[in-house]
Amino acid sequence: MRACVLSVFALGLATGRLSAAVTAADYARAEQLLPYNAEQLVLNRVDDLQWISGKSFWYRTRTRHGIEFARMDASHGIRSPLFDGEALGRSLSTATGRRYTSANLPLETAEVSRDGRQLTFDVDSRRWECSTSAGPCIEHSVANPNEVLSPDGRQAAFIRDFNLWIRDVKSGSEVPLTRDGAKDFGYAIDNPGWMPSVRAVLLWSPDSKQIATFQQDERGVGETYLISTRPGHPELKAWKYPMSGDEVIPKIHRLIVDVKERRVVRLQMPPDALRSASAWGYSLATRDGNLADTVWSADSKHLAFISASRDRRQVKMRIADAARGQVRDVLEEQVPTVYERGAENWRWLERSRQILWQSARDNWKQLYLYDATNGKLLRRVTSGKWNVTEVVRVDERHRQVFFMGAGKEPGQDPYFEHMYSVSLDGGLPVLLTPENATHQISMSPDGEFFVSRYSTPQSAPVAVLRNRSGELIQVLERADISRLLARGWQPPVGITVKARDGVTDLYGLLYRPHDFDEKRRYPIVNAIYPGPSIGSVQGRSFAVARGMGDDHGLAELGFVVVQIDGMGTPSRSKTFQDANYGNMADNTLPDQVAGMKELARRYAWIDGARVGIYGISGGANAAARALFDYPEFFKVGVALNGDHDLRSYTDNWGEKWMGLLERKADGTSNYDSQANQTVVQRLKGHLLLAYGTMDDNVPPNSTLVLMDALIKANKDFDVLVLPNERHDPVGAARRYLTRRYWDYFVRYLQGTEPPREFAMSAPEDAQRGGAQ
Repeated sequence: MRACVLSVFALGLATGRLSAAVTAADYARAEQLLPYNAEQLVLNRVDDLQWISGKSFWYRTRTRHGIEFARMDASHGIRSPLFDGEALGRSLSTATGRRYTSANLPLETAEVSRDGRQLTFDVDSRRWECSTSAGPCIEHSVANPNEVLSPDGRQAAFIRDFNLWIRDVKSGSEVPLTRDGAKDFGYAIDNPGWMPSVRAVLLWSPDSKQIATFQQDERGVGETYLISTRPGHPELKAWKYPMSGDEVIPKIHRLIVDVKERRVVRLQMPPDALRSASAWGYSLATRDGNLADTVWSADSKHLAFISASRDRRQVKMRIADAARGQVRDVLEEQVPTVYERGAENWRWLERSRQILWQSARDNWKQLYLYDATNGKLLRRVTSGKWNVTEVVRVDERHRQVFFMGAGKEPGQDPYFEHMYSVSLDGGLPVLLTPENATHQISMSPDGEFFVSRYSTPQSAPVAVLRNRSGELIQVLERADISRLLARGWQPPVGITVKARDGVTDLYGLLYRPHDFDEKRRYPIVNAIYPGPSIGSVQGRSFAVARGMGDDHGLAELGFVVVQIDGMGTPSRSKTFQDANYGNMADNTLPDQVAGMKELARRYAWIDGARVGIYGISGGANAAARALFDYPEFFKVGVALNGDHDLRSYTDNWGEKWMGLLERKADGTSNYDSQANQTVVQRLKGHLLLAYGTMDDNVPPNSTLVLMDALIKANKDFDVLVLPNERHDPVGAARRYLTRRYWDYFVRYLQGTEPPREFAMSAPEDAQRGGAQ
């Protein structure tokens, strides 16, 4: 036996595959690179920027002295504090009975009103509101977060008993606007299944006299169920959750409510499927909660909106008469796969009677100008083998469009976004952000200034103020990551590899431990998200962590971690993103395998025989599929809350990327090939399945079906159940999950035992008196 052990040891030395023991100190060092520890090490970064007027804005930043709020006068380039810290400390001390100065103000999670006049934050489990102009602090009366305030601030709309109600802000009086709402047929209720909300989804008219919304018909839609974990009788959660192939899905009856007259004007059109044409497009609510793909005319007499078909292959832009409900179709686009554009990347130009429209009809997302009276194409506004990613602003008076674009600048990462301006009447785009980086833009309400925050995955953010012509006015902040680097954080390495076809370039990031030694051989782990809505890298801005938030931490334990945006992900050509349309089982895996093999050939320090993969949601589907489809290549996989069969997931997702479910006479369907449970017999490696029991995005049934198939196939696998956790576990559960799958990779990919029950603890745990 001793001779056998020595032989194995010798083989390990020859192949370079023996891993040093991973200790608790290694885990502790890796934990320091998780977001809850690493984020606070980045100083002087501009966060939460908000314009107060056309000429001034405020922003939050972290300095060596703590959280600070700054006000900027864009016209004169003058920076000043948003408030007097000592005066605020005195006001808060008076209100709470505790002593505060500018040095210990509880501003870590403070929120600022849009006008910059009020700060709200928590002290001893109580919410306080303080004036930024040295006024008193008062205990904050929390407003109903599900209300939608009118433009004039006098009225708030909300849902009660399936009807739409209105509240007078000054008097507090409440009255119903509708009375015939009922269960499963309520007003302003946006429930696409996978992300149910109780917030009213609507859009106030500019004059605050009308509301555009809908009555959502969920009658006959299938339900999904979750059971809480607690002593005694568990609680059942049941709600409408349409799935791919369901005969009945939610429909919306569009309408306009005259607030003063309490009159409902139903638009004269058939009900729409619960769909949005935007890139995310799984809810009718925008990020700020308003009704998506909808805009009022300036005089509040007309409403423009977009209808999308169930499979999103057809979209129509329509204009309705608000008083009579008559609807006129303006333009229509039909595509063979899926119509998708950036959020709100269309504009109704009332003064010009034109429509600015985004389309990828020539394989790239570009802008087109239409006549709004007859729907005829007037001209292309942009063109080329690159993408318009976002329309920032349209200045109709000067006939100018400000937009974000990616892939236009030669020699740069094709994912870097820049801002441009272009004339609606013809001409070439003008670059307004010259730095070789990706940019995030915040433009002033009057369109005269914009703040650009630019960075790369390797370089810290810089925030600058420019005028509408792109001229630099002032550098606002240069982020300082010296403390992050001192903690052991290493910038990821940008990589380029060939796709499955051996021709197409793919881009990604590679992470290594801080004490990287090119003479060692490191196992390689793929952190995957397979698209089609986002890729594995998920943007090119600077971030302390990406993916599941532990790419740097996992690498620190002695792994090479990679993220590769394969074919079937966005921000490249339409053909590139459609590579997997109708075949979601592909999961970009042929590209991941090709890319990782290329990296192993290129770098002797990558051990191509020890390969792992992990991900959440669609990434979990891909991680499990990797072990089924490539059992000789992938040895270890971790799948968290995976949507392993799109027939058990929201119809909004599956039908968009697989097309409508088609059942054949022999009982099969076009969805069969994508179901992970059909290929479990191929499993050879180590697979860890994890799920939260209260996941209302991807309900646990999807993972349980896969487990059932694995059991019937007599396959060994591991399971981690997180009671009462939702789709993206948080707090103590997230830290436990991270530690457990770190253990999994250390044990089965490095071949060494991890430290037993290493306890992770976030900074807030110390404030609560210990790890939770």
